[in-house]
Amino acid sequence: MSSTTGTRGESVTPANTASDTVADTTDVTALLERGRALSAPVLRAAVDRLAPPMDTVAAYHFGWIDAQGRPADGDGGKAVRPALALLSAEAAGAAPEAGVPGAVAVELVHNFSLLHDDLMDGDEQRRHRDTVWKVHGPAQAILVGDALFALASEVLLELGTVEAGRATRRLTTASRKLIDGQAQDISYEHRERVTVEECLEMEGNKTGALLACACSIGAVLGGADDRTADTLEAYGYHLGLAFQAVDDLLGIWGDPESTGKQTWSDLRQRKKSLPVVAALAAGGPASERLGELLAADAKSSDFDSFSEEEFAARAALIEEAGGRDWTAQEARRQHAVAIEALHRVDMPQTVRAQLTALADFVVVRKR
Repeated sequence: MSSTTGTRGESVTPANTASDTVADTTDVTALLERGRALSAPVLRAAVDRLAPPMDTVAAYHFGWIDAQGRPADGDGGKAVRPALALLSAEAAGAAPEAGVPGAVAVELVHNFSLLHDDLMDGDEQRRHRDTVWKVHGPAQAILVGDALFALASEVLLELGTVEAGRATRRLTTASRKLIDGQAQDISYEHRERVTVEECLEMEGNKTGALLACACSIGAVLGGADDRTADTLEAYGYHLGLAFQAVDDLLGIWGDPESTGKQTWSDLRQRKKSLPVVAALAAGGPASERLGELLAADAKSSDFDSFSEEEFAARAALIEEAGGRDWTAQEARRQHAVAIEALHRVDMPQTVRAQLTALADFVVVRKR
């Protein structure tokens, strides 16, 4: 696998697939924009149900207004999950609009997790703006996150159909796994060693579960049987692991201008992400030196005042020990497993190509 060779930034070249020729002609930007355009009115209507000031705080988080309450055209995220939910409906033979309530519900749960994660991690920037807890305070970040979580089930259940009940069960299961993953992530920050298997389990919960839900929820709402939904969920789960592996690379080597986060952001938070865990498990002088430094960091009283050079030195050791290359290879492997799952579902070739193109986008992104 090839990856960028510069000190900052990271991209991962996906494995070739049988759908490459068609996928290469797919306009991923158009798929993302369609997901955003179809889900945005329903998402805004859901947020409008919130009592003040939660409605305003949520609108700020989504980038619809600025910190002073003025209309804004902020970065509302990549909208990968809504795009996947609409394609999921089409994979089941339904119209993309059938997946809209699922797209909105998944997006609400995703943003609930972002609001809480930013506060727990102490992140002051998201999408090139101050985070909600920084602008409106921790209490509002918690309350608005809770409100978005509740809205997600409300949006689905008010459909009043059998399919809506099935979709809600999948969403609540994914939400529990997401929370499990966040709890694991936090606990790992205080452990000296975490195995690669533990890290993959955590990331499968924290990221894979909700992406898996996005990839099946539209199909369920469109009337798909459980076998079809489960196979699409497998695609989404492995896509989520590929997504998180790339996110882990960006969390250390990503360009702040692209990611909207601080340099070496995951190292600053002592995260046991895949590059770190793989480097520590590799053995050899760089791995041993990295282990010594991270053990000392955990006991350091002046960790928050570390210089850029100190974080850069740790990143260099992770790369020297092979953590960066291993993670890029793992992203490619998970991508390949995700694509293989698509071939077990009978769907229009155009939809298969679009799902393949979105998977490719996930592993070559730089933010």
